[in-house]
Amino acid sequence: MKRKQKIVDDWIKKYGVRYFDEMTNMAILTEEVGEVARLMSRIYGEQSFKTKDQELSSKTDLKDEIADVLFVLICIANQTGIDLEDAFQRNMEKKTKRDKNRHKENDKLS
Repeated sequence: MKRKQKIVDDWIKKYGVRYFDEMTNMAILTEEVGEVARLMSRIYGEQSFKTKDQELSSKTDLKDEIADVLFVLICIANQTGIDLEDAFQRNMEKKTKRDKNRHKENDKLS
């Protein structure tokens, strides 16, 4: 993750002029997550594509939209001083401690 954060930071400095402010990036993140949701509802849900041509490139589009979400999340982490590698590790430890038996004991998941 540290490497990904550096790659994004270097890209912003070289091509992006500067980071958008945090609230703008939050709005962009929301937009990108919406694009993932739109594709998920059509690929895996009950929504249909408007044309067959759109359906053909849908999985490629989904990969691209998920990468867009990741890019903006990394931007937000960079500009707010969050080390994503550390944050992710701590989050996994929290989830493991809290949920180590929770899902195994959930009858709904059997």
